[in-house]
Amino acid sequence: MREKSFLQYLQYEKRFSPNTLAAYRKDLEQFLQFIEEEQGLTSVEDVGHFHIRSWIVHLIAQGRAARTANRKLSTLKAYFRFLIRRNHLKVDPTAKVSAPKVGKRLPGSLKRSELAQLFQQVEFENGYSGARGRMILELLYSTGMRRSEAMNLDLTDIDFHSSQIRILGKGNKERLVPISPALADNLKAYLNERNEAFPNAGSNRLFLTDKGQPLYPKLMYNIVHRYLSLVTSNAQRGPHALRHSFATHLSENGAGLNAIKELLGHSSLASTQIYTHNSIERLKQVYKNAHPKAGLDDV
Repeated sequence: MREKSFLQYLQYEKRFSPNTLAAYRKDLEQFLQFIEEEQGLTSVEDVGHFHIRSWIVHLIAQGRAARTANRKLSTLKAYFRFLIRRNHLKVDPTAKVSAPKVGKRLPGSLKRSELAQLFQQVEFENGYSGARGRMILELLYSTGMRRSEAMNLDLTDIDFHSSQIRILGKGNKERLVPISPALADNLKAYLNERNEAFPNAGSNRLFLTDKGQPLYPKLMYNIVHRYLSLVTSNAQRGPHALRHSFATHLSENGAGLNAIKELLGHSSLASTQIYTHNSIERLKQVYKNAHPKAGLDDV
């Protein structure tokens, strides 16, 4: 029951997204299974910091990345803090547990030449499925929105008069993102295809399956991955790669971090600062190529 209360707290009070909630549930279930099967514990009241450390070691030994182990540890920290606030525990067993060190991971973005090839040379299928695939790719790259945000877009979220899209982000925070005239025209063309394919659609969602139902996460990922695989060999070929490309290319073109932060819907500027890396590398190359003494040893 305590686990159920914790998940309800995350859902109704913290207003976590369904995807985040599912991840927390899975992390918690895995930990509880581990302490029962490997440690012989039947109650979280008996959990000590050494049990949690053993679980982290177990995850790493299984080949889990340090980043994954850290995320699971964050779930436990939230869970035990919840139990203490509800007076189920007096001592937090995670307090003495340090997170595994994680190397800095730079976001993977596509080259501009790859995106040009995607939109100018790739042939999309005729009919609704092809129009949907192209529109998903254009929208993700042109706005930087997350997969979940694109999936949840309604027709009423698009304001052609003001040339903007209303996006409902993490924590139910709304933001407005501008759309270019070209993107607006392409959206109108897509909507014509949608209306022709599903004149009596029962859903107001912007993107639908081939049967006229709201798009689901796996299908959107598969659509993006299939098309990106045609133009890039990057390890990251899902919707997030287009979000990274959006932010990276804005940064390279001189957009300020605060503006990029607002467009991405980040709550903290620290989350946005990683996109400055590629811009700094580009500036180093410009300096190397352009400065008279950049290539000399006696600068």
